[in-house]
Amino acid sequence: MADQSHPKARTPGAASGESPGASPADGLGEQAPSAGELSRRRLLSTAGATGLVLGAAGAATGYAARPAEATPLSSVGAGQVMFHGKHQPGITQGLQSRGHLIAFDLAAGAGRREAAALLRRWSQTARRLMAGEAAAHDDTDVARDAGPSSLTLTFGFGHSFFSRTGLEKQRPVSLDPLPDFSSDQLDRTRSEGDLWVQIGADDALVAFHALRAVQKDAGAAARVRWQMNGFNRTPGATAHPMTARNLMGQMDGTRNPKPSEADFDQRIFVPASGSADPAWMANGSYAVVRRIRMLLDDWEKLSVTAQENVIGRRKADGAPLSGGTETTAMDLEKTDAEGSLVVPVNAHARITRPDQNGGAAMLRRPFSYHDGIDSDGVPDAGLLFVCWQADPLRGFVPVQRKLDRGDALSQYIRHEASGLFAVPGGAAEGEYVGQRLLEG
Repeated sequence: MADQSHPKARTPGAASGESPGASPADGLGEQAPSAGELSRRRLLSTAGATGLVLGAAGAATGYAARPAEATPLSSVGAGQVMFHGKHQPGITQGLQSRGHLIAFDLAAGAGRREAAALLRRWSQTARRLMAGEAAAHDDTDVARDAGPSSLTLTFGFGHSFFSRTGLEKQRPVSLDPLPDFSSDQLDRTRSEGDLWVQIGADDALVAFHALRAVQKDAGAAARVRWQMNGFNRTPGATAHPMTARNLMGQMDGTRNPKPSEADFDQRIFVPASGSADPAWMANGSYAVVRRIRMLLDDWEKLSVTAQENVIGRRKADGAPLSGGTETTAMDLEKTDAEGSLVVPVNAHARITRPDQNGGAAMLRRPFSYHDGIDSDGVPDAGLLFVCWQADPLRGFVPVQRKLDRGDALSQYIRHEASGLFAVPGGAAEGEYVGQRLLEG
């Protein structure tokens, strides 16, 4: 839950790499469109000029754009993200209102060949669903009446995947297991996995439809290891686009890296050349996934002033306690009339600043979650933390180590699950995700 956090709220379809209209064919043996596909395509063609124009404008203005007015909810379904590209979808796009994270383990006896066939099926399904089409086989019709709703599917490989497929020599050093942290209380059955899929959309039924399709595509090749559900604010729910809030009520995302920054790609994506990583990871990234439970009953007992001192920012508008607006640089040396630091030395926002961690930065793109109420009346709720970086040893690890040593927020959260996944670059037309690894 670092200060460099969530991407800004954005116009549906207004994300880097998005484009309205149908996605091109990928050469994966597609059949003639079914009635369900035609129904969804017809919807897209009549979705209204407003939604389609917003999608086009967003592609030009980029990831952190702040449109002058809120997006009408009627245009939410028209947002479309392209499957094929330099990077996989679901990384630089803005926050979606619904999300599912799911990890699989390969079935006993399944190896490289079965994994390749599975990634081919998943890629075909992802391309079709992201274009607003039905799945190629046995579509459930759950999303029949909806547009693409900014759906994204992202695929990654866990550490154990490489030994199960005989590809140990292709396993990146950057995928070495994360170190233990003193604050960890991890459930190993809900951590790691051979394969990982991130699903996001601005409609709950569209997101569930994709989740079900991915599970069905796994067939006998892989079994579900764990699955988690999340959410964010729906686009258009606020008077104007603004930084997201988490379940603690804090603005969370002010200092997230932006693609417009000169060193963004260097920090977030593996370079195409000159990298220690294997060639198949070019233009890919590493995802750290953590299920962080928020101890909301304890947090909500604090006064607003006490909460602000824990975070180091004003709750109302996200501005640093040192003054200014949300985007004002934090003055770490400013003191009050009594000589005390205005931003406490253990404030979360102070500890997580890149300039306090040797420049360590990560692109955070999480979801909130709520999994009901425990028998003692305590909400099981918090953050499905997902962060992206070119190297977790230079991104997540140094920041988390520092948080481990004295973050004021640590007594109000608990890390309950963890995973690290190598997410290869995007698939070119006619390719499937991971093809350069599995067929290289």
